[in-house]
Amino acid sequence: MHIAWLGKKSPFCGNVTYGREVTNALLDRGYQVSFLHFAQEDAVPEGSHELQEVSIPFLYKSQIYTIPSPRSSRVLIQSLRQLKPDLVHASLTLSPLDFMLPEICEELNLPLVATFHPPFDRKRRNFTSGTQHLMYQLYAPFLAHYDRVIIFSQIQRDLLVRLGVPPERVAIIPNGVDAEKYSPGLSRLKTELNAQRIFVYQGRIAPEKNVEALLKAWKACDMGSDSRLVIVGNGPLLPSLSAFYGTESGISWLGFVADEQRRIEILRGADVFILPSLVEGLSLSLLEAMACGATCLATDAGADGEVLESGAGIVLNTQRVSSQLQTLLPLFQDHPELTTLLGRKARQRVLDRYTLDRNITLLEELYSQVLREQRVFFSRSV
Repeated sequence: MHIAWLGKKSPFCGNVTYGREVTNALLDRGYQVSFLHFAQEDAVPEGSHELQEVSIPFLYKSQIYTIPSPRSSRVLIQSLRQLKPDLVHASLTLSPLDFMLPEICEELNLPLVATFHPPFDRKRRNFTSGTQHLMYQLYAPFLAHYDRVIIFSQIQRDLLVRLGVPPERVAIIPNGVDAEKYSPGLSRLKTELNAQRIFVYQGRIAPEKNVEALLKAWKACDMGSDSRLVIVGNGPLLPSLSAFYGTESGISWLGFVADEQRRIEILRGADVFILPSLVEGLSLSLLEAMACGATCLATDAGADGEVLESGAGIVLNTQRVSSQLQTLLPLFQDHPELTTLLGRKARQRVLDRYTLDRNITLLEELYSQVLREQRVFFSRSV
């Protein structure tokens, strides 16, 4: 089967990781994959000889959204005609091209699957979650014309169905993590930072991630010289927050870490992983931390609360993050046996529900079902 994958390769974000992990896994299972992504047309492809890359021209792209060039739809149509894939899978990049894909694929008689990533909150409790709900309202009429829309949780499915997407077109396939690569193991992190207990946040330093609530709680707790809060990532709030919350408070700012093995080492060295977001989808960083055996604390935004429910971690309310953390941070500092127990439960939850291998098997079944439906449709049309 030949899959034309439309997604992102830069700048780094969850969508980039999702596209890389899934396409590599499909290649490993014998699929032919063509990767169409927004890039300068003279850019040198980074993929292996097995992965054919096609550049789609753009005017602007960020971690959140992309503005294609006026030529992008024409380039996409020409590329799909030349590639002749069996199916198109769009890991939606929040660009105007997303809205044109159903019409393009219908014209080319190609089945179309989408993965819809935007974060959300199960309740509109703040301005950020209300803004994300508008994104779902904007996309729903167009997602109704995709053959399948992949989302990560039952909550997300219910929201799209309420907004008019036919229920039979919505498929729940949670994110998956390579649990062999992301696993407990040795780490030099505590030696490097001269710390006995390490707490980690990994993600964008942006308003919706609510990192300052964590920083305020950490500073208020006065965690002492043996504990360290490690912040991994970059974003618009990095300069202001790092200037106010520094090493004197036991906080280490590592910035964006490009090397995957180094990110794994950081997670292996973490006793506690904290995700204080106001909105989320299903955080790959959270799943990676769980797979590495860290105790995980995350808000009930998006599907993260669903991941940690029933004892796999601690679920925080988005409206009282800082006050809750002021209670929990000293608890996990003083009771290493508790973090050991919760870390084991976190990894077991990943093994039971959120492995990449399971994710790809469900994706294969979905592809086969969509192709069968297309054959039935064409046989009835003849």
